[in-house]
Amino acid sequence: MLKTETPDQRHADLDLYPVEQLVAVLVDDQINAVNAVRAAGPAIARAVEAAVPRIEAGGRLIYVGAGTSGRLGVLDSVELYPTFSWPHERAVALLAGGVDAMFVAVEGAEDDTAQGAADLLAMAPGPHDVVLLIAASGATPYVLGALHAARRAGALTIGFANNTEAPVAGEAEIGITLDTGYEVISGSTRLKAGTSQKIALNTFSSALMVRLNKVYGNLMVDLKPTNAKLVLRAVRLTMFATGADEVDARKVLEQCDFHVKVAIVALTKKTSIDQARGLLEASRGSVRQALIA
Repeated sequence: MLKTETPDQRHADLDLYPVEQLVAVLVDDQINAVNAVRAAGPAIARAVEAAVPRIEAGGRLIYVGAGTSGRLGVLDSVELYPTFSWPHERAVALLAGGVDAMFVAVEGAEDDTAQGAADLLAMAPGPHDVVLLIAASGATPYVLGALHAARRAGALTIGFANNTEAPVAGEAEIGITLDTGYEVISGSTRLKAGTSQKIALNTFSSALMVRLNKVYGNLMVDLKPTNAKLVLRAVRLTMFATGADEVDARKVLEQCDFHVKVAIVALTKKTSIDQARGLLEASRGSVRQALIA
């Protein structure tokens, strides 16, 4: 039996626990998710290093999963646009059962190997694409179908699984095993298995974006200010990075459509918006390089 499906004998009387103890057990078990991702750190680093040149060459991030795993893939993909201005069309997610499965479980969808392959092939994958295959069990047929199709297409495949010796990790070009062990509630991989997947995906995509010059120092300088909160954040980031006051920071941001990178270079080097954009383009989007150019 898979570890993620094996009952945890330490909590055989879980339903008898007082509420305070029940909550404490559920919270404390999440620590194992962090530990599992930490142990997988070297594999995640290899995945980032392998992905960077492909994405720099114009490739896409394609997330594939079913159930909780698939929904976490969707979540990571959609958050890249507001956080890093990453184009929607270059971070796409395939969820077994389609869009409706984001909100309602589509029974049997995860068991369809052929549909996984078909959905992946419909994306016309190529050698520059990076396909992230996520499955707690590590053997979800829909995900394996997509994995095999992606490999045939020459895409980089990165498999995330929560069981050791899982096909999704073993058959991908880079396998990432998040060994979270038994769940407090037997088989409920929405608990620490899901938490570990969320941490691992966040870590991978964030590290990738840092390497793609979406971050200056530790400031998210390529965010897309799609609401009032993010507009204020853009102003604060510009002030922090340049030492400008709020009036000057906002004035320059308004001139460059609130592109923080451009505002930082323009304010720091005392150049025009067009010159700042040119410096950034010549520096492959690196604020640090643009500032020393």
